[in-house]
Amino acid sequence: MSGLIGRKIGMTSLFDENGKNIPCTVIEAGPCVVTQVRTEEVDGYNALQLGFDDKKEKSSNKALDGHFKKAGTTAKRRVVEFQDFESEHKLGDLLTVELFTEGEFVDVSGTSKGKGFQGVVKRHGFAGVGQATHGQHNRLRAPGSIGAASYPARVFKGMRMAGRMGNDKVKVQNLRVLKVVPEKNLLVVKGAVPGHKNSYVTIEK
Repeated sequence: MSGLIGRKIGMTSLFDENGKNIPCTVIEAGPCVVTQVRTEEVDGYNALQLGFDDKKEKSSNKALDGHFKKAGTTAKRRVVEFQDFESEHKLGDLLTVELFTEGEFVDVSGTSKGKGFQGVVKRHGFAGVGQATHGQHNRLRAPGSIGAASYPARVFKGMRMAGRMGNDKVKVQNLRVLKVVPEKNLLVVKGAVPGHKNSYVTIEK
């Protein structure tokens, strides 16, 4: 599957030919350097390893410096493998946003915004316990009974309770490419993609 590594710039909106306002996300996609070529004979599968976003030499170790030096490039902050890349490339090749065309559909993966420790109302959409009448004092956002008694004398796995929310890997599928801007390495896709501004995302076609 072909793809690129990118950075989420933010959201905006565009008007289509019918005058409808379409929400969209702007992504800085590439340029990405091929830092390793995996083959069936050597590695047991075919893949391209791409690197994106330069980082300072002092932030990299010698092992990584040597790895990137083979590809003739500087150290990169983000490295991702794409298995079964549609086109063939060799070490050191530069892939740009022109890999995508307007009108096609892509899948975008990223890490969702972290919300911290949240209760059941925000995390799972619970309604809370009762209304603000009949003696309810501070139970409006409580989870209520979790069903366990002397049998089974434990809490079932997967019980929806309060806990850490967000900061998970999320993939949004079938987002239409609205615009490709090669001179600025920008990709505009319809809808929202996971993550905060300036977070790394992976775009697959």
